This record gives sequence, C-alpha cells and structure tokens, in this order.
Amino acid sequence: MRQTANVIGAPIDVITFERAIERISAWSLARESRYVCITNVHSVVTGGQDNDFAEVLAQADMCTPDGAPVAWLMRQQGHAEQERVNGPDLMWQYCAHAEQTGESFFLFGGEQKTLDILQVKLAKEFPRLKIVGAISPPFRALTAQEDAAIVEQINASGAGVVWVSLGCPKQEKWMAAHRGRIQAVMVGVGAAFDYHAGTIVRAPLWMQKNGLEWLHRLCSEPRRLWKRYLVTNTLFVVKAAKQMNSVKRHK
Repeated sequence: MRQTANVIGAPIDVITFERAIERISAWSLARESRYVCITNVHSVVTGGQDNDFAEVLAQADMCTPDGAPVAWLMRQQGHAEQERVNGPDLMWQYCAHAEQTGESFFLFGGEQKTLDILQVKLAKEFPRLKIVGAISPPFRALTAQEDAAIVEQINASGAGVVWVSLGCPKQEKWMAAHRGRIQAVMVGVGAAFDYHAGTIVRAPLWMQKNGLEWLHRLCSEPRRLWKRYLVTNTLFVVKAAKQMNSVKRHK
C-alpha cells in the first residue's frame, strides 16, 4: 500500500530506492501509463505557489523525496529511515535492474549532444540495456502535430519506461498531460541526463551525503540558479518550521 507524508502541502512517498524500483518495474512490465515525480525543495515550494503544479504532484503515481531537506522533514514526522531517492541515482540503479528484467527505455529531453553521449555511456556500462529511442524536443512549445508524432513514436518503440529530462516544473506538467496517452511509466529526472553524460559535473559524494548537492550546483551555475536555491530554500525553511509548529500544537 502507498504511504505518503505531507511536506509543506505536497504528498511525498515514504519509500526506498528498492521499493521505488519494484513499483516502477511492475508498471513498466504491464505497460501502464503512469508518472513519477522526483520531488525536491524547488518542487514542493513551487507547488505552494502554483495551484496547477500542486495538482500535478497530488495526482502523481509516485513522488519520491529528492533533496535532503525533504527527507529530513519526513524523518521529523516519524519516518526515521527515510533517505533521499533522487533522480540520477534512481535512473542509474534502474538501468542495472532493467538489464535483468529486459525492460526497454526511451529517453526524452536534453540537448541532442547530451543524448548522444548518454546513449554511448549507458551502452558501455549496461551492455544488455535496451534503449529503444531518444528525442531532444525543441525548447519552444510543440504543435499538436509534433506532440502527436512524439506520442506515436514512444508508444511504437515498446518502451516500458520513459526517462524525462525537461527540468522542473516543465517535465512534471508534461508527464501529467501525457498520462493516458503514453503507454509507459514516465519518470522526471531533471538534470540526470547531463550528470550521466558528464556535460554537467555532479557534486562530490561527500556533498551528496551531507545534503550539500544544491550548493555545488549553485556554485556551478550561480546566475541561473541563485533564485531557485537561495529564495526557495529560505521559503522551504519558513514553511517547514510552520508545519512542525502546527504539528506540535495539535499533539
């Protein structure tokens, strides 16, 4: 049974990497149309500011707790063993799993050069992995005809899982709009394509383990990311404190 925790208004799954992979795999093998959100501080804060996006998170088939602060708030609510279940690591672990099950992947998003490098790296690391297609969509809004063609191509490929790398909140809204149309599990993994391709350098492991991956990204791209991390992180701290105080008052 699905169990979730309230993280400043967003329902986030109490889940491990192993259980997330098991659940996605069951949907994939059955070719069910589902979508999974990898939910960090930026996601939950955006949900509090954008009602449409909040609904996307609420209707997701799974929202994993990405970001150390999200997992921390869940632990404060009694889920003592909750860990980060982030996009890059989930995707990498799932590749190893899919080699054993024979599931096939489709890659959607990112720049074409990133997709080209990524496919070579995945084929080298996971020789039996089935990658049945990859699309780098234009940055602009797609026409109805272009969108229909993409849906047809993904469905015709037979992919069980579609990894979606469009950035938040675009990728989540895209997945929600295509549930019921794309016959596969869509998983929004943010910058995972770039990390695994090596076009963006991921934080050192010690920073990842100590909840400082956001700081590494901020230092790497300060002009683009300063607002996301400094402003949204502050808003998260304020809202998390209010939530915890409210919980204490009602005990």
